[in-house]
Amino acid sequence: MLIISGIYILHSSVCIKMNVIRPCVFINAGAVLFANRVAADYNIIMEENFQEDLAETQENGDNGDIAENGAQQPEKSTEAQLQPSDVEELDGIRAKLAPEKFFTKPLVVALCAIFCCVLWGSAFPCVKLGYRLFAIDADSPASLMLFAGVRFSLAGVLVIVFGCIQKRGFLAPKPRNMWRVLLVALFQTAMQYTFFYIGLAHTSGVKSSVLNGLGVFFTILCACFIFRTEKFNLIKLAGCVLGFAGVILINLGGDFTFTFKFTGEGFLILSGLSSAMAAGLVKIFSRHENTTALCGYQFLIGGAVLIIIGLSFGGRIPQISVGAAFMLLYLAFLSACAFTLQGFLLKYNPVSKVAVYKSTNPLFGAVFSAIILSESDQLLSFYTLIAIVLVCLGIFIINKFGEKRKKT
Repeated sequence: MLIISGIYILHSSVCIKMNVIRPCVFINAGAVLFANRVAADYNIIMEENFQEDLAETQENGDNGDIAENGAQQPEKSTEAQLQPSDVEELDGIRAKLAPEKFFTKPLVVALCAIFCCVLWGSAFPCVKLGYRLFAIDADSPASLMLFAGVRFSLAGVLVIVFGCIQKRGFLAPKPRNMWRVLLVALFQTAMQYTFFYIGLAHTSGVKSSVLNGLGVFFTILCACFIFRTEKFNLIKLAGCVLGFAGVILINLGGDFTFTFKFTGEGFLILSGLSSAMAAGLVKIFSRHENTTALCGYQFLIGGAVLIIIGLSFGGRIPQISVGAAFMLLYLAFLSACAFTLQGFLLKYNPVSKVAVYKSTNPLFGAVFSAIILSESDQLLSFYTLIAIVLVCLGIFIINKFGEKRKKT
């Protein structure tokens, strides 16, 4: 939590320099509150560790007692000192704290998923602020890819360092799983963010956040027809129709003219497709590889690919400042935190159960873009508001009234 709070302090300092203090206070305060609520559940773990250490200390003390005649007292096992009811209680606590139990609790899933969406929502305006701070030409795809590559390579380093600390040793994927890491890196980082960064540069923040919400529907469609982990039915079809209706509506101007640019809206839709494929792959591959290692190395490799492509085509980052460095650090942190946390949720939950919370992505992205980027006129327009409602309603219908998932 200290690390998270520190990152947000750095992010706030950048926003102060950019004269966007008020929105950043809401973003940071809300995100930290979500993180604190999840961290509170882990207090049980600390209590259990304390009880185990106390029991071990008592056992060692009993083993070390020497009788007056110099003979060592017989060893007493910890379990022998505990009542049967105490042993059962400790076993119950251990079972509840197991990852497959902890990350399937509805409250934990909700808090973790919404926290991820808060981070992702803040990414829309922060990426555009990053363009300004680094003086990156939005019309230069190579420079955009270079910027994305640096961000995600740094995110990979953060995840790997966290994994090494958690493991208390060097974290690396198994050699036989490297092809899995490369495949996830292709869809999750290289393809998704090539399309995302270029598309975002040619689309407003509000519109891009709503279009990005299509990734939820693509995720469910891929789960049904490509990975076949769920069944598709008419209720899910109705939800998808509502979602696409929202996408069409966000592209309608006041004169009912349809505006669509392939390198803008088109690339954002392709980004959503890549994200959907990556979610399905992470769900499957996490059974064979450590989730932290899978996420960390796919970021590192995918980011390196973007850097190489960006530099090869003449991409450059014209200026670097302290504020720009802090913004880059925040963008890397939100990717490292959100996608790794989502990886654990996908590992232990059905895809649709996690995807439903991404319905808040368009909401957070639209609100933050309107406040920070001063796009409130578009946010408050009739078409945008109805589009957001349709996207969120479609996702809700799919996950609330869709076919019940099989028991595993």
